[in-house]
This record gives sequence, C-alpha cells and structure tokens, in this order.
Amino acid sequence: MPGTPTPLCTALLIDGELVEGCGPAEPILNPATGETLVRIAEAGVEQVEAAIVAAQRAFAGWARTTPQQRAGVLLEIADALQRQQEQLACLEALNCGKPLHLARQDDLAAAIDVFRFFAGAVRCQTGQLAGEYLPGYTSLVRRDPLGVVASIAPWNYPIMMAAWKIAPALAAGNTLVFKPSEHTPLSILALAPALNALLPPGVLNIVCGGGESVGSHLVSHPAVRMVSLTGDIVTGQKILQAASRTLKRTHLELGGKAPVIVCDDADLEAVVAGVRAYGYYNAGQDCTAACRIYAQAGIHDRLVEELGAAVASLRFAGKRDADNEIGPLITPRQRDRVASFVERALGQPHIERVTGAAVHSGPGFYYQPTLLAGCRQHDEIVQREVFGPVVTVTRFEGLAQAVDWANDSEYGLASSVWTQNLDKAMQVANRLQYGCTWINSHFMLASEMPHGGLKRSGYGKDLSSDSLQDYSVVRHIMARHGEHLE
Repeated sequence: MPGTPTPLCTALLIDGELVEGCGPAEPILNPATGETLVRIAEAGVEQVEAAIVAAQRAFAGWARTTPQQRAGVLLEIADALQRQQEQLACLEALNCGKPLHLARQDDLAAAIDVFRFFAGAVRCQTGQLAGEYLPGYTSLVRRDPLGVVASIAPWNYPIMMAAWKIAPALAAGNTLVFKPSEHTPLSILALAPALNALLPPGVLNIVCGGGESVGSHLVSHPAVRMVSLTGDIVTGQKILQAASRTLKRTHLELGGKAPVIVCDDADLEAVVAGVRAYGYYNAGQDCTAACRIYAQAGIHDRLVEELGAAVASLRFAGKRDADNEIGPLITPRQRDRVASFVERALGQPHIERVTGAAVHSGPGFYYQPTLLAGCRQHDEIVQREVFGPVVTVTRFEGLAQAVDWANDSEYGLASSVWTQNLDKAMQVANRLQYGCTWINSHFMLASEMPHGGLKRSGYGKDLSSDSLQDYSVVRHIMARHGEHLE
C-alpha cells in the first residue's frame, strides 16, 4: 500500500485564501487499515457564508470572460493535475483504500481528460438561429451562466467527481462552492493551492463538512442558484425539498441498480470477464456496477458456474498493492450495511450463495466479493442498491420478460445487454429505460458522451456538451429597429 504523504493538506479554500476550518474536527480514515490518517476541521457557518459571498462577488467578472479565456484556465488545471498525478493518486488510494495502480491509471487519467475536454467543448458551442420573427424586430438566443453553483460530491471517486462537477460549471461561466465528501477530502484539498493560483479569488471555493451542517447551509442559501449532487435518493429528496424554497435549479445523479441481460447466444467468456471486472470494480461502490444479472435459461447454469469461479479469484487485501484488484468499502458502516443485505438475502430459501458472502477476517473494511444465484425479481437484494461487491443472478426464459424485469426498478442509470445478434441487441437497448445501455460491454465512459439517469436515478447530465447546457440558461434578446433603410 502507498505510504502517507506528509504533510497532508487540511486547509479549505475560501475567497482566494487557504484557511483551516473552524468547525468540529473529523477523522479521515484509511479504509484498507482502519487507521486515522488526519483530522480535518469542517467549515463553520460563517466560513460557508463567506465562501458563498465570495463566489457571488466573483461571478460578474468570471461570467464576462470569453470561452477562450476559460478554456485556457481549464487546460492549466489539467496540467496541474498532471504534475501532481502521483501525489493525488496516492491520496486517492489512501483515502478510499483502492489499489494505487487503479487510482493512477483510471481516476487521475479520467479527471485530467475531463478538464481538457471541457476546455475544448466550451469553445465549440453553437447557438440557435437569430432572425426576424416579428416585423421590425431581430431576435437572438444567448446561453448564459447561472451564477453560484453549490456542488456536493460523493466518496467513491473523489478527484474524478470533483472534475465532473467543477470543469463544466467553470467552463459555462459559473462560480462554485464545492463540498467534497466528509470521508474523502484529501485529494481535492491537496490540489487546492494549485487551483487557487490559477483562478481569480472566489471563483472556486472548497469547504469541508457533513451534509447536515455544511451541505444544508449551501442548499438553503438564497444566493446559490443551482445545487449539483451525486449521492443517494434520500439525500436527493432532501435537497429537492430545501431547493424548492428558493426555486433553485438542481442537478441530481442518485445511484443505480444496473441490469445485465445475458442472452443464450452471448459470448460466455466475455460476459464472465466483463462482470468480474465491472460488477466488482471499486468494490462495487459504483452506481453503474454490473450488479443485477438476468441470465437466459440456456446459458444460466454455465454462467453461474464460471462466474462463481471467476469472482472467487478476485484478489484483495494483499500486502503488495499491485496484487490487489479491488479495495475495501469506505467505512465500517458501509461494510456492515452490505453484510446485512447479504444476510437477509441468504435468509430466503431460494437464494444460493455461490461465493463470498462474508466480512473479511483481516484488517480494513473489506467484504468478500459475493455472487448470489436463484434470486427473484421482487427480492430486496435485486431491487435495492447495495453499493458493495455483490452481484445477483436471476434466470429468465423469454427476452420480453427480461426487459420487463430490467425496467421494473426505481433506478434508471445504466444497463447492458449481451448477445451476438446485433438486431436483438438494438431492440433490447431501444426498450430499456436507462440513461445508458452498453452492448456486449459495461461501464465504458467517454468525456464526449453524456452520463445521467432516468426515473429515481435523477436528472441532468455529467460529461459531454450536454453538461454545459445543464450549467447554463437560455435567454432571448429582442431588438427593435427601423422598418425602412434610409
């Protein structure tokens, strides 16, 4: 495992100043060992207020910058991320417990690419037609920034989620108050000095703390024009209720329960490899995880057998970082929550434990990679988001039944279908009620393509030029002019 970089950054960024929080100090843990890495004081109410006021004051100047100017700053941020890549990857590995080599090649690489993408995307925006739609008047449509955006990030991909939220909001001309998860603030705080050197004071503020203290103040403040959250449904509902009082915009990504439809004619080897990788990536702490398999009767038994062996071979909790494929869960509470889901599932006589289904006996907050077969559509383990290394298998006969079951969920973020018949794959993809459907793959993300859900998975898009649309507002400008040329 990576060593602890010293010293760890604990200062918040408020109005161009790096300052220590004046609220209660909370321990930041290493989930792989359970040890306390550092204690970070959360922002006090006055500091949150100061951050919002600073962002509000900085908005007029930042909003007037050109796309070229904003793109230049985003490229400089990408370069800063590149320079600090090794340090930040180490912090991601420590703070999340994930293998260092994965943090380096996946999380940091993705964050850098997101800033570079939005630097280009903001310069390629095109507007709607301008013209005369009433005699004597010329109309044009502008797309302008909203104002102060409060961004609230989750703990599963700290630096990547920071990039997803900060880059499009800045590119669109907004100013921000960014709150990382209280569990995983280390990487963005380490980047804060570089961000502060590149941005005018107040354009980006970073405050730490819990949802009930810091988060609630951000969401309820009348000067905040938009709240962007990646989190769970319950948190999203609370934010919607609070945001309704001041009619602020919301941008919500609220989890998922991705169905994986495996047809009889699927490439079994590819399915097993795909689910082994993307059902358990990041210890299943991913809202797009390939966690809910529907296997057609003709392939079901072979899939369960071969996938069970593959899942049992997943490596974790090893002393050599390079040997590990997945990390621990983020907290003891999350580990125990996952364990309780599996315990209740195995209390059902029809559910079979194929592999795993136990807390790891060593140090850290690990849970064994788990595969459960014999699951039925209305089982809790099939319907609810576990957010851990747990995958279920449900047998189906006809494809229409599998599509109905896949859509019978409160979630609508990600899905996949596996078949060697492209016509069949396209028909299934067209009927699935999910923001993304992969064919013969899963979990592939590109900065150019939108990421977001339907139903209770929320609304709004991360990544792609669609995200720039979400962080801006359409305005109509109409000019009256003379009817005749002199």
